[in-house]
Amino acid sequence: MGDDSEWMKLPIDQKCEHKVWKARLNGYEEALKLFQRIEDEKSPEWGKYLGLLKKFVTESNAVAQLKGLEAALVYVESAHVAGKTSGEVVSGVVNKVFNQPKARAKELGSDICLMYIEIEKAEVVQEELIKGLDNKNPKIVVTCIETLRKALSEFGSKIITLKPVVKILPKQFESREKAVRDEAKQLAIEIYKWIRDALRPPLQGINSVQLKELEEEWVKLPTTPPKQSRFLRSQQALKAKFEQQQAAGGDEVDGDNDDEPAPQVDPYELLEPVEILSKLPKDFYDKIEAKKWQERKEALEAVETLAKNPKLENGDYGDLVRALRKVVGKDANVMLVTLAAKCLAGLAAGLRKKFGTYAGHVVPTILEKFKEKKPQVVQALQEAIDAVFLTTTLQNISEDVLAVMDNKNPSIKQQASLFLARSFRHCTQATLPKSMLKAFCPAFLKQVNDSAPEVRDAAYEALGTAMKVVGEKAVNPFLADLDKLKLDKIKESADKVELPGKKGGGGSGGAEKKEKPVAKAPPPTEAPAKSSGPPKKALAAKSGGPPKKGKPASATSAKGKKGPEIKEFIETELSIEVCEEKSATVLPASCMQLLDSANWKDRLSSMEEFQKAVEQMDKSEMPCQALVRMLAKKPGWKETNFQVMQMKLHIVGLIAQKGSFSKTSALVVLDGLVDKVGDVKCGAKAKEGLTATAEACSLPWTAEQVVSMVFAQKNPKNQAETLNWLANAMKEFGFAGINVKAFINNVKTALGATNPAVRTAAITLLGVMYLYMGAPLRMFFEDEKPALLKQIDDEFEKMQGQSPPAAFRGVKKGGAEEDGEEAEEQEEDGGGDIMDLLPRTDISDRISQDMVDKMGDKNWKTRREGLEEVAAVISEAKFIQASIGELPMALKGRLTDSNKILVLQTLTILQQIAIAMGPALKQHIKSLGMPIITVLGDSKTNVRAAAMTTLQAWVEQTGMKDWLEGEDLSEELKRENPFLRQEVLGWLAEKLPTMRTVPSDLSLCLPYLYACLEDRNGDVRKKAQDALPTFMMHLGYEKMLKATAKLKPASKEPVSALLEKARAVMPAKPAPPPGKAGGAKSVSGGASAAKSAPSKAKPKPVIDDYEDDEPEPEAKTKKVVKPGAPKKGVLGKKAPAPKANAKDEEDRSGVIFILVPNGKEQRIKEEKGLKVLKWNFQTPRDEYVDQLKTQMSTCFAKWLQDELFHATDFQRQVKAIGIMGDRLEDELEGTISCLDLILKWFTLRFFETNSTVLMKVLEYLKLLFPMLSRENYHLNEYEASSFIPYLILKVGESKDVVRKDVRAILTMLCKVYPASKVFVFLMDGTKSKNSKQRAECLEELGCLIENYGMNVCQPTPAKSLKEIAVHIGDRDNSVRNAALNTVVAVYNVCGDQVYKLIGNLSEKEMSMLEERVKRSAKKTPAAAPAPIRQAAERERSQREHPSNPNATFMRKPSQQPQEEVPNKLKQARTQNTEREHSHPSIPKEFQLDLDMIENDHTRVSELPDLVQHRLDELLEPIMMPEPKIRSVSPHFDDLHNSTASTINFVISQVASGDMNTSIQALAQIDEVLRQEDKAEAMSGHIDQFLIATFMQLRLIYNTHMADDRLDKKDIFKLYSCIIGNMLSLFNMESLAREASMGVLKDLMHGLITLMLDARVEDIEDGQQLIRSVNLLVVKVLEKSDQTNILSALLVLLQDSLTTSSGSPMFSELVMKCLWRMIRFLPETINSINLDRILLDVHNFMKVFPKEKLKQLKSDVPHRTMKTLLHTLCKLTGSKILDHLSMIENRNDSELEAHLRRIFKHSNFPGIKSDRGTEKGQDDRMSKAKVSDILSEIFKKIGSKENTKEGLTELYEYKQKYSDADLEPFLRNTSQFFQSYVERGLRVIESEREGKGRIQPSSTGIPQHGLDSGSAPLNGEEMKPAVYYERLKILRQRQGLENNRAQLLQQEEGDSGPTRPITSLLSKPSVASSTDMLQSKLSQLKESRESHLQQEQSHSPTRSSSPSANLDDLKKRLERIKSKRQ
Repeated sequence: MGDDSEWMKLPIDQKCEHKVWKARLNGYEEALKLFQRIEDEKSPEWGKYLGLLKKFVTESNAVAQLKGLEAALVYVESAHVAGKTSGEVVSGVVNKVFNQPKARAKELGSDICLMYIEIEKAEVVQEELIKGLDNKNPKIVVTCIETLRKALSEFGSKIITLKPVVKILPKQFESREKAVRDEAKQLAIEIYKWIRDALRPPLQGINSVQLKELEEEWVKLPTTPPKQSRFLRSQQALKAKFEQQQAAGGDEVDGDNDDEPAPQVDPYELLEPVEILSKLPKDFYDKIEAKKWQERKEALEAVETLAKNPKLENGDYGDLVRALRKVVGKDANVMLVTLAAKCLAGLAAGLRKKFGTYAGHVVPTILEKFKEKKPQVVQALQEAIDAVFLTTTLQNISEDVLAVMDNKNPSIKQQASLFLARSFRHCTQATLPKSMLKAFCPAFLKQVNDSAPEVRDAAYEALGTAMKVVGEKAVNPFLADLDKLKLDKIKESADKVELPGKKGGGGSGGAEKKEKPVAKAPPPTEAPAKSSGPPKKALAAKSGGPPKKGKPASATSAKGKKGPEIKEFIETELSIEVCEEKSATVLPASCMQLLDSANWKDRLSSMEEFQKAVEQMDKSEMPCQALVRMLAKKPGWKETNFQVMQMKLHIVGLIAQKGSFSKTSALVVLDGLVDKVGDVKCGAKAKEGLTATAEACSLPWTAEQVVSMVFAQKNPKNQAETLNWLANAMKEFGFAGINVKAFINNVKTALGATNPAVRTAAITLLGVMYLYMGAPLRMFFEDEKPALLKQIDDEFEKMQGQSPPAAFRGVKKGGAEEDGEEAEEQEEDGGGDIMDLLPRTDISDRISQDMVDKMGDKNWKTRREGLEEVAAVISEAKFIQASIGELPMALKGRLTDSNKILVLQTLTILQQIAIAMGPALKQHIKSLGMPIITVLGDSKTNVRAAAMTTLQAWVEQTGMKDWLEGEDLSEELKRENPFLRQEVLGWLAEKLPTMRTVPSDLSLCLPYLYACLEDRNGDVRKKAQDALPTFMMHLGYEKMLKATAKLKPASKEPVSALLEKARAVMPAKPAPPPGKAGGAKSVSGGASAAKSAPSKAKPKPVIDDYEDDEPEPEAKTKKVVKPGAPKKGVLGKKAPAPKANAKDEEDRSGVIFILVPNGKEQRIKEEKGLKVLKWNFQTPRDEYVDQLKTQMSTCFAKWLQDELFHATDFQRQVKAIGIMGDRLEDELEGTISCLDLILKWFTLRFFETNSTVLMKVLEYLKLLFPMLSRENYHLNEYEASSFIPYLILKVGESKDVVRKDVRAILTMLCKVYPASKVFVFLMDGTKSKNSKQRAECLEELGCLIENYGMNVCQPTPAKSLKEIAVHIGDRDNSVRNAALNTVVAVYNVCGDQVYKLIGNLSEKEMSMLEERVKRSAKKTPAAAPAPIRQAAERERSQREHPSNPNATFMRKPSQQPQEEVPNKLKQARTQNTEREHSHPSIPKEFQLDLDMIENDHTRVSELPDLVQHRLDELLEPIMMPEPKIRSVSPHFDDLHNSTASTINFVISQVASGDMNTSIQALAQIDEVLRQEDKAEAMSGHIDQFLIATFMQLRLIYNTHMADDRLDKKDIFKLYSCIIGNMLSLFNMESLAREASMGVLKDLMHGLITLMLDARVEDIEDGQQLIRSVNLLVVKVLEKSDQTNILSALLVLLQDSLTTSSGSPMFSELVMKCLWRMIRFLPETINSINLDRILLDVHNFMKVFPKEKLKQLKSDVPHRTMKTLLHTLCKLTGSKILDHLSMIENRNDSELEAHLRRIFKHSNFPGIKSDRGTEKGQDDRMSKAKVSDILSEIFKKIGSKENTKEGLTELYEYKQKYSDADLEPFLRNTSQFFQSYVERGLRVIESEREGKGRIQPSSTGIPQHGLDSGSAPLNGEEMKPAVYYERLKILRQRQGLENNRAQLLQQEEGDSGPTRPITSLLSKPSVASSTDMLQSKLSQLKESRESHLQQEQSHSPTRSSSPSANLDDLKKRLERIKSKRQ
């Protein structure tokens, strides 16, 4: 007991492992109780026993084992983790329980196995039980069989896989143990219940007695199929249903289960394949050729016996099939033909899909042999061809069948039709698409009219079967011309047809057997099984794979194709008497009488009455045919009077447009229309008639009729005009359905015409056809004369890059369903696969037997000759038909040739065949395509590369789908060849993501894919892992995980883990191509949208609702402005015009760079390890290009790679680079990960001569390197060495613009790659033979030394300088100068030491150097050597373009480099001199001493910006004199002869009160804006022009619209001009960005007011006007400076909410604009000045605090502000608090508190909650920040444009931080600059002091356009820049121009009323642009009046004025100069 007491204390799990059996028994009992108590299946308690469960069942003690089994059973039933133990526990049960004598133990063991099946472990259990059948202990075998039987009985054949069970069953019948045999018998009976007769073939080999017993038992079984009675955990719904059925009484609800029938088991799948090739008689091939028929019969009988095996092992049956085919085709003995046919049928049935390879060779032979009349031969041939059909597809054999449909022998025609009828029964709508019907129906229709009744009956049967399969709707369009009798026969045949699978709810096996009694083990119709989904889905599946080439018809035009065809109005021909009767009922009697009058006037009046009658007729009443026959009545189309003829042709067009116009009616008029099309007077009307006819009857039909008619004539004028009409019609109707073949022949006729007009028209027509067809069109004209071919090429060149226009005629509105079908058919046969139209040659007769024998010869040289002959045949034929005779088998043999040269030669021939054969190549995939894949396993890299290239060429023609069908691909992967596996998996990983659907056969590859995941070869494993996600996107995670069940337990876990990883990166399936319902934006859709707009009572002029992302309908009518895409790159341009075909247009919205983890590192590793070619070459060879393609394929989007490597169209490459540029910031990470490949691709472009691509490359690089610099990315050695040497090659380019760009890129490069390393590459560049390159490299070296010092010289300064100095003696002058300049740059850095570094020079070279050094010492920095100038220029550009766009307030940074300074000074001096001479009346109050500035080298960089400023105007007290009236005529002096003054004058006329004047001025400006080279002249005048424009808008609104005397059409015209001008302006981003905030505010105010003006709707086309304004607003929002427009909208919103009289709609629209801006903030945030925006928000919140905002009627303003601030916080994070610098007293600002609240409640990148820290940060800025701000301010003061703004900011900064030290920033500046700054600050101070005494005014002045809400509120301080602007405005208003002298006041003697400057400060806080306009207008008006007065009085005062002021001027100059000293 002592021992007992020890183990009693142990925990349960330890008891279960105890060595004492009693302890274990106790442990099992307690464990059982514990397991029964635990309710939670996921309880952690279960985990403790996971490792012990096997011990429970393998217990050695029999008593304890029973308890252990009970406990194990409960565990498996209840524990969530039990599944993990299935393998080991079931194995234990089989080996240690099933051998026990106790029945209870066996029963429990069996229950455990069944429970494991219930918890989804059926595969594991079944595998272990089948293993148990091999056990020597018969007890175990019996129990295993019994358990299998129970499992099958309870779970059914869906859960228990029968194939492995059936496979082992015959062996059990052979057991010596009776118990085993009896149990096997019971199992066979159970299996029979589930699969019925499918079990018979596998058991044919057992003992006949046993088989008889089984047969007897099988007969006794009920016929109803059994049902599953026990269910898996995942089948609980089924379980509930089953229990419900049981409760309801069992059988009565049997019918309910029909919706889920048991899967039909294919007996074929249960069979073991038999290998027969090795069993053929050794002398078979000799005997089959024997002369004696008996020997041939023996050979065939041997094959027949072998072929009777129901399932055959795959192998190379090519020779056998060839031998049998020869017997069928050529043997005279019909008995042998029958035998051979039976052999072929047996092989096809035994091999199934694997026989598909040979189907194409056999079918034509069998069809031809149907000429035999003997029934037994015909029957054998029928059986053979039917069996062959099941191994292939209808599409693959369609050409062969069609070829015999026209055969002279009626038996062949009959049997071909009957064969098709039988074949159609195995098809579905998916496998019998319209494209197939389109091919077969015309052939059947011919046979329907055949003289032989058996041929007719066969055709009826075939058409009836097709109708039954795809429905009447699909077939009827092809039967339009059949009479009713024949149609009835077809329908009768259709009713008789019984399709397989239609009977007996579920599987199609039973029906199939009825249908095909021929095959021994017939497959269950494969086609229906594959397409069990709805037909549409199946159609979509068909279109998977890469796009076909040459399908250019646009999606929109394709839509129109079937409309007329399907719903065509058919009319019989009427007699003339009937026509007269019908016409008399609708036409006046007088009209009828006078139709054929001899007097032309009577005929004319008759036509007029005719026209009136037609116009008033209703469509349903109009007898079109009768009317046109009346028109054709004598004199008809021979009418001699042109007026009558014109009227007649016009009426034809009316009838065609208004009535139901049939082709019968069209044929009546077409002759006349064609006859008159070339007539000078009637031609236009004739063309209108033709167009109307084409709309009624479809363009393809009309065009075919017209062209054939006109070329039957001899009239060249008619021919030319018809071709011209046709060219135009194609653009209007689109290209869909056009019979290209017919046109090509007629066009060729026209090209050969003697009349040049006809030839020209033909070439023009070809140009239009080229738009739709592309390059293949040229292939039709290869044989033309060179001169003519050149003209055609020139025409094609014009069309290059253009997109076909969208069709707008002939587009019928069909249902969405029809459209969907059309889109699918477009993908199938497209009405435009150009490759199908090319004339193809049949080369089968040229492939002689001799050629084939040569290819199989033992001598490799003979084999090579044979291959060369084949290549020559294909090259000569250019385009070939699919029939190529014996060639496939011969070439297949050469792919495995021992001589690799011949293998490569064969691959080249296969590439030739791919291009020559086109899409028809599909039928050779099995015979020739799969052997190409086999070659991928070759050990030689070049052979594998060639095989991959060939494979890609084939896939391009065939698509991917056919390659994935069947077992062939999985058989290839099965080969354990690492090379083959990695190549195939890599190929699949590339292709699968591009497919939308794949065949289910892809799942056959999974076992081998999983094997590759554990392959010994690392590359194979890597490729398999890459392929996993692409397999998963099609097969799904669940299916792939389920497939792992068959793996070994050791493999299963790692594979499952990899699947989980792959699931995370699984790519999305590509979207279906545009062209269906939603996808295709057809023109009719746009048109209807446009029409629907006017029907609304009042369309809301919404730019874009903030709740809705849909663009406005009007945007679709024109250009499709996409609000969602503010970036207008190459993609933006593409969007409106859909590409050639829906299938061509892959989804391009996804990422263009695929992030491959460690991809770049792997490439570096491969190149270092010399696994790939090192990127180092003189010129790139093909292998480098191929290598780059391969590397790019893994990480570039497929479509982008195709564009980048496009062979012929460089425009595609340009667009691709554009797209990369547009996505640069969006896909920054992807760009960096692929950077090495991008740079490598660019290096290839450097070796090309195309300058367009080169410039685009350089443009991209100029974007790329600054971006890399901002991201702190540095190029690695691998990237630099593969790019920089090739970039340096281009520095020697002959074009200046290229050299300049390359130099700029080299400068940027130094920011991402060490300058010292760039130096080394440049040194290598100096060794070039190109003198330009040497010179530029030397110049760049000088710049590097100047900028980075001597440390940049590598490897040592001495060595580098010696190499540089060598070039001083160069023959080329530019190289010598560059070398000297570089050495001088060194001298400037290190002085005389340079002479030591350069070593010994010749005397001549030394003297040159010394001379250059001396000269450089004398020179100023402004005239420094080129490299120094350029370096300085670069530094300056860097200063002027700071990296942080939010840190600058500059509108337009100065673009003036230092090297231009002296020229600018000279120019200024010249202008001043001229002005003094030409305008002595306009002296300068202050002029800078330009000579002194130019010579003062130390300060020249700052002074030029100050040349134009008149600073003394700020210092002198301003007196307002009475302005002297003087005229400003546009021609009175040279000042106004300049472009700027002309523009000023024209702009002044825009605001004129006279509408005509304004329209003329707008037209002039529009002309300037439309010409890119002239549009720059508007720069600087944008604000002025916009002010004038919205003043005119206000004038129209207030005055013209209220004036009833004015014609509203004139007002509309003026509106149109204004909006057109604005659209032109805002299309040019550079000009649009010049618009200032105040002007944009007023502009938006004007535009929104116009949109809300109800009076506009009353104008004709008013709706169109509102849509245009809407579009303009969108443009303004997109193109303007984003800071200015956002600021303007905020202020406008504030004003609109403040003004009580304003429309609520106005505020709503302003907010919608703001929401739109907010939506695009992620893209625009970097270009926005946040400080200004936050200041505007702050001001808004001061006027509308939170409480006041909530009191408004609508909560939208409050939401708008919250959203704006939330978005800004989200995008910038806590940095946003650094942008509150413009807000005074920011701690009191509600804005700051709001921002902090946002951070508090959101998880944006953070803000610390410590208020003390915040205050500390706010109160004091760090020294670094102070320095940055002051640097920025002084830069602005030093720049011409922003000097005033800079001074204002400096003043505010000093006010805020009084202790700020400005000394460091002023120390290095000139005295003049310092004094200028001081004076500027004093002026601002005086203005600010004056302001304090002024009461702000808030008076609104509506007539001047000032918004009443614009005034300062709550005494808020305004920006000083505003006052300065107002000061200028008032000076202008009073007649004081900037260049007007103060002397003018003295001259008049009366200064007039004066106003202190302070009185001007009551203007609104946002300077309205109205004042600026008024001043300009008044100024120009006064100038004109003054000019007129002076011309009358000839006043001499102007000449005397200068002397009066000369002394004063001199004194001023002296005073200023003295200050500088």
